[in-house]
Amino acid sequence: MHQLMKIFRFLKPYRSKAILAMLALIVTIASDLAVPRLIQNVVDNGISKSNMHVVLGTMGIMLAASALGVLMSILNTRYAVDVAVGVGADVRSATFRNIQKFSFSNLDKHRTGDLMTNLTSDVSRVQTIVQMSLRVITRAPLMLVGSVVLMFLTSPKLALDVLAILIVAGALIIMVSTKAQPIWLRVQAKLDRLNSVLQENLAGMRLVKAFVRSGEENRRFGVVNDDFMDQNIRVQRLLAVVMPTMMVVINVGMAMIILVGGKQIVGGTMTTGQLMAFLNYLMFTMFPLVMMANLIIVLSQAEASAGRINTVLEAASSIVDKPGARDLPSIKGRVAFEHVTFSYGRDCSDAVLQDVNFVVESGQTVAILGETGSGKTTLVNLIPRFYDVCGGRITVDGVDVRDATLASLRSHMGIALQEAVLFTGTIRDNIRYGRPDASDEEVQAAARVAAAEQFILGLPQGYDTKVEERGANLSGGQKQRLSIARALLMKPSILILDDSTSAVDVDTEAHIQEELLKAHAGTTVIMVATRISTVLGADKILVLDKGRIAAEGTHQELMQTSPIYREIYDSQLGNGGNHNG
Repeated sequence: MHQLMKIFRFLKPYRSKAILAMLALIVTIASDLAVPRLIQNVVDNGISKSNMHVVLGTMGIMLAASALGVLMSILNTRYAVDVAVGVGADVRSATFRNIQKFSFSNLDKHRTGDLMTNLTSDVSRVQTIVQMSLRVITRAPLMLVGSVVLMFLTSPKLALDVLAILIVAGALIIMVSTKAQPIWLRVQAKLDRLNSVLQENLAGMRLVKAFVRSGEENRRFGVVNDDFMDQNIRVQRLLAVVMPTMMVVINVGMAMIILVGGKQIVGGTMTTGQLMAFLNYLMFTMFPLVMMANLIIVLSQAEASAGRINTVLEAASSIVDKPGARDLPSIKGRVAFEHVTFSYGRDCSDAVLQDVNFVVESGQTVAILGETGSGKTTLVNLIPRFYDVCGGRITVDGVDVRDATLASLRSHMGIALQEAVLFTGTIRDNIRYGRPDASDEEVQAAARVAAAEQFILGLPQGYDTKVEERGANLSGGQKQRLSIARALLMKPSILILDDSTSAVDVDTEAHIQEELLKAHAGTTVIMVATRISTVLGADKILVLDKGRIAAEGTHQELMQTSPIYREIYDSQLGNGGNHNG
């Protein structure tokens, strides 16, 4: 249970309530264990001697003990729930906070479906096990030990005879648990797979319908669902053997105790009350054993969940501020790549970018053009340190980006990523996501430059129109324009546009570029493009080919010097080319 012990460090803020829950549980167990002794007293000293005073007095004590047990049980449950829910919330928050620190490299290694499972079902299992630890998991062994001790105090001879039964029951439980645990782990793996398929389908439902793949997706979900069902059936069938078998063992044990105890009563070496008390304690020992068998399975599930949570909690971001990193209070926007090499692999093998050298002067507009997979997006992701270079360096105003604090570096940049991501909320909130304190005038000005204001004002509630999940009520072009407006609202010194106008028409794209030059004349703009029309007016165009700078210059220069650029131009705007790309 190594992984669960790590999670239990989150108990520290709730230590007082956990102690109170344990004390209440101990009193509850003590009151339960006292009842058979009181029954023995009623039978031996009350009923058998026709002494109603003893009967009534003992019954009063039994009622008081039961009332105390009920009260303590309620308190135990209350404190256990408070602790468990608190720990669950803290684990979920800590996991989410650590995910927020992840670099792009970390996110590449963790699937979205797995992270969702970590924050939902895995945390729920850990929360459940914390609550059970303060109730059932602790109660079962305490009840077992207390019952065995009291059996020996009641009748040492009968207790020795019962030990064999307890050993058989314990061996049965260990055997079943040993077989069930690996099956439960497979059940967890099947559940993870089920969640992944479900998450993929819910996220891509529109694509499924567009390609008429509902039947295939139903079949795929059916396969993983059936696998999950089959594993569950296997483990439940195994567990179904436990209770009937344990009942047989209990009944055999009781029959043997009644036989041996009856002979002792007839022989005068044991009282009827002692036998009744002993039988009650025998029941008290058997049910904790059954309970512990089920708990071992639950613990196995929780251990697996805790392991997955700890994997996320212990994952350190690969991009952090280096010791002595300095803030960049202001920048002019000069960007330089100096012999930059980058690979997604840890050992810097299979380089995506190789010996990349170029300079973007402050206020320049630089476009990056190249085939799919040439490394365009990777290149611009290195500027705000979403990834770190393997070799060479990138500087902003002469400062290596690794020597600046991440917060200050990125605060000077406005970024519209390749995928236009919007959040649920209003259009206004989405535009000022990076600057929540921005005024309405600033929001509207950014929307105008991004050619978004016209369609926004055409919506029923204008800027207060609600954006549905993943921007489902907006077109691709509209989402891209909102993404550009969000980046512009940052008033950045460096604006990075990663193919962020691919879904808008050429005229709108030209309007955005024109307005951008007017409103942000001193801003350094670095844009990734797939359409040749996007780059025609750039101060400098970089042609990227297989991770290297194949050519750089203006449109006119590249038409004369770069065969790759001419080929792209001719395919889109040349003879027979499609102007709209």
